[in-house]
Amino acid sequence: MSEHLKKAISDTQARYTADPSTAQVCFTSRSSLQSGLRSQAHMREHSLTVDEPESLGGNDAGPNPVELVLAALGTCQEITYRAYATALGVPRENVSVVLEGDIDLRGFFGVSDDVPAGYGAIRGTVHLESSADAETLETLRQAVNAHCPVLDILTRPVAVELTLDTGRKAVAAE
Repeated sequence: MSEHLKKAISDTQARYTADPSTAQVCFTSRSSLQSGLRSQAHMREHSLTVDEPESLGGNDAGPNPVELVLAALGTCQEITYRAYATALGVPRENVSVVLEGDIDLRGFFGVSDDVPAGYGAIRGTVHLESSADAETLETLRQAVNAHCPVLDILTRPVAVELTLDTGRKAVAAE
């Protein structure tokens, strides 16, 4: 598996270096509210039920969106550790991530406009089992944090544009 992954990474890097336009991709998620606060999200051939816990008015049929942010960051860190450890030849037996996010729900519920609706802080620990020395692991950590897509999304401003389609025909103002 490691040799296959190492070759896949090397081949992909070579392809993107030779023709940067091949590195441009667009991921898509489609979701729709089903009932109550439960939504069904679809990405490629995968689907996921998203809901709020009962304490927030949902039926707890799945993780809520802010929990998915933590899961996205944790799993992206794990994948990026695997890829970079393989590419750099760093021995890695296991990697797992535990994350916590602090959120003040007054922002979401409109109790205070001075409170952000999202996380105020996210903290966590990457648990990495490796026989490599501390210097090598620090180099790996720096490479992972520099190239983890979800960490990048969360730590720099990203342009987001959401339009509203009401399904009604536009009427020109007279």
